[in-house]
Amino acid sequence: MKNKSRKGNKISRRGMLPLLGGGLLIPFLGFSNSDIDTNVIPEEEEYTTLLKADGTAVKIKTSTLNKSKIVKKNISNKSFLNWLGKKL
Repeated sequence: MKNKSRKGNKISRRGMLPLLGGGLLIPFLGFSNSDIDTNVIPEEEEYTTLLKADGTAVKIKTSTLNKSKIVKKNISNKSFLNWLGKKL
């Protein structure tokens, strides 16, 4: 005699794959509580673009630039390159 109750509840491998795949897709649906605006820079702060010694551009807050200490004013290009460690 065969047990009919087991035959109806049997789950094969082929029936298990969609359940497993669906369970793995749940994180990609986007049910998160994070705000979208957390990565946006506030409009209140102003930034100034300056060049580094290697020629790359850097954004610096204007308030930080205003608080900075001036070491020496009106230096020549030659002395500035010597201070950076570059040769002409």
